[in-house]
Amino acid sequence: MGIMAAVMVPHPPLIIPEVGRGKEKGIQDTIDAYEEAACKIGGYKPETIVLLSPHQTMYADYFHISPGTGAKGDFAQFGVRQVKTEVSYDTEFVKELCGLAQQKELPAGTLGEREPRLDHGTMVPLYFVNKYWKNYQLVRIGLSGLGLPEHYELGQCIKEISEKLDRKTVIIASGDLSHRLKEDGPYGFCEDGPEYDRQIMEVMEQANFGKLLEFSEDFCEKAGECGHRSFTIMAGAFDRTAAAAERFSYEGPFGVGYGICTYEAKGADLERNFIEQYEKKRKQELALKRETEDEFVRLARRTVEEYVTAHRKIKVPEGLPQELYGQSAGVFVSIKKDGRLRGCIGTISAVRSSLAEEIIENAVSASVKDPRFSPIEEKELDRLSISVDVLGETEEIASKEELDVKRFGVIVTKGFKRGLLLPNLEGVDTVEEQIAIARQKAGIAENEEVKLERFEVVRHE
Repeated sequence: MGIMAAVMVPHPPLIIPEVGRGKEKGIQDTIDAYEEAACKIGGYKPETIVLLSPHQTMYADYFHISPGTGAKGDFAQFGVRQVKTEVSYDTEFVKELCGLAQQKELPAGTLGEREPRLDHGTMVPLYFVNKYWKNYQLVRIGLSGLGLPEHYELGQCIKEISEKLDRKTVIIASGDLSHRLKEDGPYGFCEDGPEYDRQIMEVMEQANFGKLLEFSEDFCEKAGECGHRSFTIMAGAFDRTAAAAERFSYEGPFGVGYGICTYEAKGADLERNFIEQYEKKRKQELALKRETEDEFVRLARRTVEEYVTAHRKIKVPEGLPQELYGQSAGVFVSIKKDGRLRGCIGTISAVRSSLAEEIIENAVSASVKDPRFSPIEEKELDRLSISVDVLGETEEIASKEELDVKRFGVIVTKGFKRGLLLPNLEGVDTVEEQIAIARQKAGIAENEEVKLERFEVVRHE
């Protein structure tokens, strides 16, 4: 049978009457829509529900799928123990899904469970679904810090296994929208919050799932969204499938966006191959970027590609601009994959005798030695964008008022601890944010006095 339907739903605990104690009436439209959507799910009588939750175990580079035969949970962390949920897991589906993910070299499996109890991102949707249908088994999947294409690919795997096992399957994509809709909301107000909610509801009510892949990481982060990756996995499960979409509700009275839409599978539609369309477009954009890269970036890219594919560091090539041979300075090489940072290593001042050597050394380090990330693999090379920052001289300053987040990078120093942040970075809009991140990188506490230095860069990208 395969994927029959899917639903996009929020998971505010206060929607449960025992938790909300009357406050839930402030989102009555959401409650009414939830009841309708849950009733619709019940009508499909699914054998398996695949539930995607942002509050399940989450890793930077791995999708966690809940292991075992089942799990329990309650709302004790919200002061209510008496509202409980118990589920049985579809162990055959989980086993097959893990096997397919391994076959496709997608990092997903049952390893590393930190908390077996059900999370509220799971229990809130099931609270409503269980009113209308209980004769199902659950597959519970967490999100990851991987890019949106990997989330879509996991959805494709879910689709493939549901068809292989001939399971009547429904997807529940659990996730709130922006958490930054109001000053008195949980994370304050950001103008990107309402704009994210406007855009995501437009995309989801039209089932225009390809657009999900085009949301930038910076935009999603500033908006404080919760469910974008859940929705993207769900989209992958509808790859090459026609979907009848129905919007039920949207509201955000407490500063958090809640949206509910349902999708019914309507047979094959080969033109809805969104990941292939996205990859084609991205490759065209990257090819154009490569054509316009200057010698600094080309040298860094050649270094990365040679080291990743052949495990050897290139020698300084001939025919480069003279400044790459005759000048020396600190250099940072930054690597992004699908808009997300994949590695960044650099030197504050010159360590090698030329810029070319500095770029080569730091390009190798950024690709395989950044401790925040696993080494870059060959299959990732055509998804990378690279920039090279050549640092100017540093100068000590008396206060943050002498900084400009777009023009100057900052160095904070306390004893032997030293942290640096480059200027003009996506998502860093204020000097305060710039200093705070530099402190964090150095392990310097907020209340510790620091020496401040600033520098300018010449950015090649």
